[in-house]
Amino acid sequence: MAQVLEFKLPDLGEGLTEAEIVRWLVEVGDVVAVDQPVVEVETAKAMVEVPCPYGGVVTARFGAEGSELPVGAPLLTVAVGETADGRPVGDGSGAGTDGAKDGASGREPAAEGSGNVLVGYGTSEAPARRRRVRPTAPVVNGRPRAPEPVRETRADTPQAAPSTPAGRAAPADGPVPVISPLVRRLARQNGLDLRKLTGSGPDGLILRADVEHALRAAGTQDRPDTTKAGAAPATAAPASVTRVPLKGIRGAVADKLSRSRNEIPDATCWVDADATELMRTRAAMNAAGGPKISVLALLARICTAALARFPELNSSVDTEAREIVRYADVHLGFAAQTERGLVVPVVRDAHTRDAESLTAEFARLTEAAREGTLTPAQLTGGTFTLNNYGVFGVDGSTPIINHPEAAMLGVGRIVPKPWVHEGELAVRQVVQLSLTFDHRVCDGGTAGGFLRYVADCVEQPAVLLRTL
Repeated sequence: MAQVLEFKLPDLGEGLTEAEIVRWLVEVGDVVAVDQPVVEVETAKAMVEVPCPYGGVVTARFGAEGSELPVGAPLLTVAVGETADGRPVGDGSGAGTDGAKDGASGREPAAEGSGNVLVGYGTSEAPARRRRVRPTAPVVNGRPRAPEPVRETRADTPQAAPSTPAGRAAPADGPVPVISPLVRRLARQNGLDLRKLTGSGPDGLILRADVEHALRAAGTQDRPDTTKAGAAPATAAPASVTRVPLKGIRGAVADKLSRSRNEIPDATCWVDADATELMRTRAAMNAAGGPKISVLALLARICTAALARFPELNSSVDTEAREIVRYADVHLGFAAQTERGLVVPVVRDAHTRDAESLTAEFARLTEAAREGTLTPAQLTGGTFTLNNYGVFGVDGSTPIINHPEAAMLGVGRIVPKPWVHEGELAVRQVVQLSLTFDHRVCDGGTAGGFLRYVADCVEQPAVLLRTL
């Protein structure tokens, strides 16, 4: 007996509420194995492949590529178990979705469990909630006719909403069918009544696309009608205007930076430093053999030494409790620019790593960032951020703190400049260092002391020997 199980978009962790379908990896009718990746989705933090916890035949997919689905919405359905004649689903028997009960034995199908841990799905047995598909088509030659393929539901076309129950707007006195808090916030910010919308998602669920469609329609209705007699001609919008949705990583970055500026009273101090000796030290290290040491790794080692002296900056602020939370471990984030936008991977326990280990970890996480394979866990949990914007060919910046951290060290390009060295004018390798800090966790004296120590280590790397 075959049974159709519904696989819903799982909770991918870190408080994510929705994901955008980037690419389907299976088609309707394909046979899938347990834990086989079936779709590639982009969350606000990373691009991930989602494995299916069931093995069988894909009978339906929900959502087109480019559409967004909330966590908990149906992703696809899979027919599992055996057909009426005892053959496994997907062997070409044509009865892959027969949901009739096996009258001889009355056995329930034993759906194989997934080994991957997905929030909302077990790892040893199928979920208790199952949906049976009972044959409604006539029997042909003693066998039930294969059902018509289920049409893919597109979350980005509100006009194509099902007639019932999804085709009706929410009742005036009932709950509003919205899962995503982002959808509620978008409607609230634009004064849109969600009860008047017809959701295009499963069971009438209102998606972001529905809200955006309604806002576009409202904007069109508000424009002056220039076809009426005596109406003033409206100024035509420039034909070159392009609107880019703030979603995915770009939207997550926008939300996080806005929150940082709204909540954190930040201040910035900076200093120029002579990095000539630091560059010579790196050259000597690399000339001695072994793995090459990166400049970023040396700067990270300097940061961890500075944070040991000034632990106030390795902290965050609990605004509700009105407490400063100081961390004993340094989880060092570093800004990485990718084709998909700015991401901040985190090097765990950076204070326990030497220059070689830091170099290797930076390289590994940077490669994962470029390939879009960073997990949400690798992008969260930082306590301090190192931002090397010198790679863009600029000297200085006043970066925005990576909320909820309390500080960020910015490093400009290292370039030859005239510099007074030992009383003489000379050409030296000079770098500008900047520290943006949360003024709630410390005052300027602490921030200045931290930055001055970093600059001293850059100018005289031997200073680090005191903490090694």
